[in-house]
Amino acid sequence: MSAQEAPTERPAPPARSGGAAALGWILTIGLNVVAPIITYNQLHDHGWSEFSALLLSSAWPVLDSAIHLAWRRKLDEFAVVTLVFLVITAVVSLIGAHSARALLIKDSGVTGLFGLLCLATLLAPRPLMFYFGRKFATDGTPESTAWWNGLWQYEGFRRTMIVMTTVWGVVYLIEAGVRIALAYAVDTDTMVVVSPVMIYTVLGCLGVWTALYGKRSQAEGERRAAAAEAEAEAEAEAEAQAQAQARANASTA
Repeated sequence: MSAQEAPTERPAPPARSGGAAALGWILTIGLNVVAPIITYNQLHDHGWSEFSALLLSSAWPVLDSAIHLAWRRKLDEFAVVTLVFLVITAVVSLIGAHSARALLIKDSGVTGLFGLLCLATLLAPRPLMFYFGRKFATDGTPESTAWWNGLWQYEGFRRTMIVMTTVWGVVYLIEAGVRIALAYAVDTDTMVVVSPVMIYTVLGCLGVWTALYGKRSQAEGERRAAAAEAEAEAEAEAEAQAQAQARANASTA
C-alpha cells in the first residue's frame, strides 16, 4: 500500500499479555543490562583486561537473542543493538593510551558512535527508533508485533520514527563532543563526576522528550484521522443531497 493510499485512521493496539510482557522485560533487562554489567565488573576486578571483560560480557545479549529466536521465531533487534554497542565499546577500549583522561574520552567516543549508528539507520528500511519503540510498545506477541509493524504504512508514524532517530543521533553526537572537550578543559577528578551525570541526564531528557513527542504525534494523527473522517462524511452527505436533488429535478421535468 502506497503512502497516498494508506488509510488515515490507525488501528488500536491489541490487548497486551501482562505475563508475556513481564517475562520479556525480565529477560531483556537481565540479559542485556544487569548480567553484562555484573560480568564485566567481576572479570575486571579479577584482573581481566577491559577488552576481554567487555567481549565476554557480550555473550549475554547473544544468549538473549537465542532465547528470543527460539521463543518468538524472530530475532530481537534490541539485543542485537546491545551486542553491537558492547562490541563497539570493546574495540574502543583497545585504542590508544589507558590513562584516566583517555578512558573518559573513550567513553565519549562510544556514545558518539551510538549517535552515528542512529543516523546511519536512517538509510535503512526502518530507523533504529522503530525497533526500540516496538520493544517498549508491544509485549512481543505476534499480534502486537504485527500491529506495530503495520503502523509503518502511515506517513505520520514514519515521520515520527525518523524524527526520533534523528534527534537521538544528533544529541548523542553533541553529548560526545561536549564530554570530550570537557575532558581536556577540567581536571580528571571533576570529570569523573561530571561524565556519568551527563550520560544519565542526557538519557533521561531524551527519554522524556521521546515519550512526550510520541504522545503529541499520536494525538496529531488522531486529530487528522477525525478531520479526514468528518470531511469524508460531509462529502458523502453532499453527494447524497445532490443525487436527491437530481432525482427531484428529473421527476418534475
